Amino acid sequence: MHHGLLEDKPRLFLKFPFDTETINFVKNLEGVKWSKSKKVWHVPYNDDMPLLVINFFALKGIKVDYMNENAPSPKPITPIKKPSAELESLSKDVTHKIRSFKQWMRSRRYSESTIDTYTDALGLFLRFYSKKEVHEISNDDLIVFNNEYIIKNGLSSSHQNQVVNAIKLFFRTVQNTKMNPELVHRPKREKVLPNVLSKEEVKLILEAHGNIKHRAMLSLIYSCGLRRNELLNLKLNDIDSKRGLVIIRKGKGRKDRVTPLSEKVLIMLRDYFKAYQPKNWLFEGQSGVGQYDERSLANVLKQALEKSNINKPVSLHWLRHSFATHLLENGTDLRYIQEILGHSSSKTTEIYTHVSNKSIQKIVSPFDTL
Repeated sequence: MHHGLLEDKPRLFLKFPFDTETINFVKNLEGVKWSKSKKVWHVPYNDDMPLLVINFFALKGIKVDYMNENAPSPKPITPIKKPSAELESLSKDVTHKIRSFKQWMRSRRYSESTIDTYTDALGLFLRFYSKKEVHEISNDDLIVFNNEYIIKNGLSSSHQNQVVNAIKLFFRTVQNTKMNPELVHRPKREKVLPNVLSKEEVKLILEAHGNIKHRAMLSLIYSCGLRRNELLNLKLNDIDSKRGLVIIRKGKGRKDRVTPLSEKVLIMLRDYFKAYQPKNWLFEGQSGVGQYDERSLANVLKQALEKSNINKPVSLHWLRHSFATHLLENGTDLRYIQEILGHSSSKTTEIYTHVSNKSIQKIVSPFDTL
């Protein structure tokens, strides 16, 4: 990490090896941007920002090296109140409560990723109030936490929203508490547009690998608009070749749905099956036992980007966003796109109208008529 100038503005630059999880984590920083020219993430620089970023990464146990580059040394920084590294450990009683909450969520069939996210967020909040009994924590304490920890550490509203969701759900299971979950309000969310690749870029990525298995995985994600876990959870009988469908079982929100199966992808899958002979999961690990690993899948994409010389911080979810946008640009009705993507609300799907160039390209600039 170092600070310097970008377009004559002081910025703090963050460099780290490509890792999808870390990238998603960094996106929670307030004001974070990606520099296409420098190929680096950066945030607005001020006297407090270096320590805030260090504390931010400390939440994930990541140590940050700070260097000065082409800028005066930062002024002495006053440590923020209770940075993550200084928060006290949870008592046995609170740890037991969190464990019970985790079991409660699991019994109600919450996804494991949601369970992990909520327990991590809840643990952070309860560590902040380690000197208080759980039943003594009130709604006012949550406001203090949001101001003294979330906002001071430069964490985004989406991160704050995860904490709020976890706290509301947890305190509904706690008896005789001062916290009223019904009075807890979520932060106003930023309206962030989805990242979309051009069809030419998608083609380069999908054709970058010579390995049929790697090509099939990335092609299936794009051609069906799948989430990462939806791809990895596919089994052999989820491919309905006769009807031309892919069956997604227990996707986000534990909902089943179907999505059209491309004829070209079906041919690719048949070649893949002949070469690898999977037994249970459609895509199995190298040992042929169990599901394909999430990190290995992220690495497949990373290698494809390197081979295709695409210097963007592309994640697997970009392929899903691109699929939806390209469907819209091809004239597919939003209602069908909503069904294919598995969105509960049409408002979620409507965001793709803001990145589609179908209508925008038809607009003639008044400059051209001068």
